[in-house]
Amino acid sequence: MAHKFKFRSFDEAVQKRYEPRLSIFAGLGRVEEYEGLMRRSDGFYTTALLQAERGMYDLAVFSLEQSLQLLLKAVLLRHGVDFPRTHGVRSLLNMLAQLTGRNEIKQLLITYSMELGILEDAYIVSRYMPRTYTAEEFERLRGVVDRVRGVVGGVLAP
Repeated sequence: MAHKFKFRSFDEAVQKRYEPRLSIFAGLGRVEEYEGLMRRSDGFYTTALLQAERGMYDLAVFSLEQSLQLLLKAVLLRHGVDFPRTHGVRSLLNMLAQLTGRNEIKQLLITYSMELGILEDAYIVSRYMPRTYTAEEFERLRGVVDRVRGVVGGVLAP
């Protein structure tokens, strides 16, 4: 029986990986795309708070990660960088630190490396494995997200 998978050459795979991304906001300008990402970021943050109120900490932590990821992608877009396909908040923060040269962003990566890693894990684990979080873990991660949002928000200020 023949398989139905189409195997690509290495060159085709590399070309596919680096071709321009298709935006979920296709047809919009950068300002509108930025605003859309920011709205979604705020929506995920609000959702995280509502989920935590109901004791759904696993979903709340996932929503915190989504909020932070979209915020970082929006800020990169605002600085003229098409955000990458990566979902890692540490990678996105590192890109922003390199782009802006802001030491406070570099310091976030150092100070909150473990918490940012936990948020990244929540993105992956939430779909594949059961992982529970406590109210205390949620609040700690929320504090980190709030801190990152505050510092990154300062990058947006003129």
